[in-house]
Amino acid sequence: MSKVGFTRMSKGVAADFDLIAAEDEAYARELPDRVLAHLSLQAVDDGAYQIDRLQHLLQSATRAERDGADDDWVAAALLHDIGDVLAPFSHGEIAATILRPFVRPEVEWVVRQHGTFQRVYYANLPPGERYARERLRGHPWYERAVEFCADWDQCSFDPDYDIHSIEHFEPLLRRVLTRTPRRA
Repeated sequence: MSKVGFTRMSKGVAADFDLIAAEDEAYARELPDRVLAHLSLQAVDDGAYQIDRLQHLLQSATRAERDGADDDWVAAALLHDIGDVLAPFSHGEIAATILRPFVRPEVEWVVRQHGTFQRVYYANLPPGERYARERLRGHPWYERAVEFCADWDQCSFDPDYDIHSIEHFEPLLRRVLTRTPRRA
């Protein structure tokens, strides 16, 4: 395999960056495999819930699919908490960043904000924290975030709910994560 000729990017020539671009393209095609592998890491029992994190994600995606949601929303439901393992305090940002190049801006925004919208269900929080989503009221996608959390997130902790497997969602995830990425 060819390697670039520089040890500092400032010394690179066009051929070096052509090589990097080709390698980046190949690496990007493997994104669905890496995301699927990381999803399996979500099979973690944190001790508090009746199901593990992977079951929660599969349940959320199954509910979205059964509600007739399009690929963007089902992928969002499947991946919305994928950042929990490494970034429990900013997991929505991680998931949104993964999805951003491949889904509509509305979907990315909802995933990014879902943690704030979920707080309304935390009966132990003081009102200022519990209703933090109110500062976003008036945003064009506010109601969509309310619906995402109400219909697919907060209700997806049921050990008796019949969920689809990761394998079921693999083709959808591959379709979404291999789209031509949106750069802006």
